[in-house]
Amino acid sequence: QVQLLESGGGSVPAGGSLTLSCVSSHGDNSGTYTMTWFHEAPGKGREGVAAIDDEGATTYKDSVKGRFTISQDKMKNTAYLHMNLLRPEDSGTYLCAIRFPRLPSLSWALSANEYVFWGQGTPVTVSS
Repeated sequence: QVQLLESGGGSVPAGGSLTLSCVSSHGDNSGTYTMTWFHEAPGKGREGVAAIDDEGATTYKDSVKGRFTISQDKMKNTAYLHMNLLRPEDSGTYLCAIRFPRLPSLSWALSANEYVFWGQGTPVTVSS
């Protein structure tokens, strides 16, 4: 069983920045993986925001391109989501998820159906 722990959420004004962190408990022998950040707005489903695999390949939802950046520190088993130019519609809970092995194509990486292991999430509020 893999556990994920997110942190870094908070309240910021529109135009502000936050960096979220997600630490995974998977071991070095877990093999290849895809790790993704999801956004869950009140009353809505989970939408993939940004994904990264063990090779460092990344993909983003169109609405965050140019504003959000996903990165990782493989030594710390940690993925980060650097969020800039935040908008009120970015508010909600941000969850990270991971799957093994990595997806054969990152075009599938933003779909919640592809993931088994999930964190509890960290809240983000962007005020207008």
